Amino acid sequence: MVNTIKNILVTGANGQLGMELRQLAPAFPQYRFLFVAREELSIDDKAAVAAYFEEHEVDACINCAAYTAVDKAEEEQASAISINATAVGNIAACCKNKGALFVHFSTDYVFNGNAAEPYKETHSTDPVNFYGQTKLMGEQAAIKNNPESIIIRTSWVYSRFGKNFVKTMLRLMAERESIGVVADQYGCPTYAADLAAAVMTIIDGKKFTPGIYHYCNKGVINWHQFALAIRELAQQQCIVNAIHTSNYPTPAKRPAYSALDTATISKTFGIKIPEWKESLAVCIAAL
Repeated sequence: MVNTIKNILVTGANGQLGMELRQLAPAFPQYRFLFVAREELSIDDKAAVAAYFEEHEVDACINCAAYTAVDKAEEEQASAISINATAVGNIAACCKNKGALFVHFSTDYVFNGNAAEPYKETHSTDPVNFYGQTKLMGEQAAIKNNPESIIIRTSWVYSRFGKNFVKTMLRLMAERESIGVVADQYGCPTYAADLAAAVMTIIDGKKFTPGIYHYCNKGVINWHQFALAIRELAQQQCIVNAIHTSNYPTPAKRPAYSALDTATISKTFGIKIPEWKESLAVCIAAL
């Protein structure tokens, strides 16, 4: 089945991951990539999605579209559910109807953050914010409507494109003499280019093993450590102060520890995962 893929639909094509897949596409001339942003296809329009699948003979769908405003999700609950849950179930069903592969992305925020070691795929989910709740609903909808789905949970995503922590830090460090960054939330940064490459390794491979997987760069750090590494690589002089979560209140609660164990995706698909700082250096050099 995997080797008969011709047309790959990539939704959310203007987001961080979608843009990284655009960069990778020329390296895979055997596939025709169909990149669609919200303007071309609203994934929460069930009829439009079904029509698109009919018209374009989709053989695989990489769903990079998501509602990612973690704090806004607390208020804009209907929008978050529509894009992160309902739409995911609809796309999964379309893929099942067409015999197309479905790859979808979820988040470390499906966990409550009370762990002391990286979360495995088998750990119990228990989101502490509404965004995490909608992403969990999306996982459940995908599996219910298409048990052959591959779901990849990832964390702390950044890239050259879009809005992300790395680009925000670079901007603030250039503008200010000192900044404060939370030092009591731990997780794993993910360079979107590495994640895009991992997805293409899966699609281009000889086996498509459905299930939930974890992908992030190797190493567990806190946001303050992440900021210090950005400062070092960018050769900035800005003072980066460590602060507590309690000093930086946000509408949505964040898990204190949401590192992910990536052993399963590495073993199943033969994916080599780079260290976080190695990938950060690549991204900052590109910026």
